[in-house]
Formats: sequence, structure tokens, C-alpha cells
Amino acid sequence: MPIDAERRLLQLGVLLFLLGLLTGLTLPLLANARMGLASHLEGILNGLFLVALGLLWSRLMLGPAGRALAFWSAVYAGFANWLATLLAAAWGAGAGMMPLAGGGHHGSGLQETVIAALLLSLSAAAILACLVVLWGLRSGHAAPR
Repeated sequence: MPIDAERRLLQLGVLLFLLGLLTGLTLPLLANARMGLASHLEGILNGLFLVALGLLWSRLMLGPAGRALAFWSAVYAGFANWLATLLAAAWGAGAGMMPLAGGGHHGSGLQETVIAALLLSLSAAAILACLVVLWGLRSGHAAPR
């Protein structure tokens, strides 16, 4: 991972936060406004998570492989979460995987498959990112770079 990973996490976090804010402005235009609200919140919350990760990046006791795994799994999970819910909102889909936000909205088979694949993969990536970061925050003398 480049030495500038913490700056990149901050940049990507603010970008995702901005995308979440902009998504909130599109709610009246979406086929499922409730799912759009979910996307709005996912962008904001995942953006804040990436910013927080950028701020604590220098404290992680991880080697290059662990840092790369934490970085890419967190970035993928954050952006995929925003995108999956936004696609569901635009398509009027998503009730299969997200019944509360999806309401009674069901998309085509392909749309529901895309949403499900994104949600399942981002869930695994988010859990992986958190586990790696938690491991990297263990006590020790110095954080390797």
C-alpha cells in the first residue's frame, strides 16, 4: 500500500460522503424513494467510516498485505453499499434482499441478482475490513509502515 493510503482514504471518504449527500437530493426522482433514503444514508455513513479509517491508519500494526486488504475491502464495501442501494432505488427493486427499505418493489431477475451479489460481497468485505483493522489495532510497541 502506498505511504499515502491515509490521505487516499480521507479523499475517498469525503467523496463517498458527498455522493451520499447528492443522492439525498435525488429522492423524488427515484422509483423507490425509501431505498434512495437508504442509499443516501449508506453514502454518508460509509464515507464517515472511510474518513475514520484514514485518521487511524497510522496506528494500525499491519504489514503491507494486511494494509492492502484493509484498504481495498473497506473502500469496496463502502462504495458497493452506496451503489447497491442506489441501483435498487433507481430500478424500483431490492425487496428480495432488503425487505424494509425495498418495500414491495421487485426488479427483474437480473436486477435482483446484481443487487444481491453486491450486497453479499460487500457484507463479506466490510466484515473482513473490520476484522483486519481490529487486528491491526492490537496492542504493541510500534506500528510498522
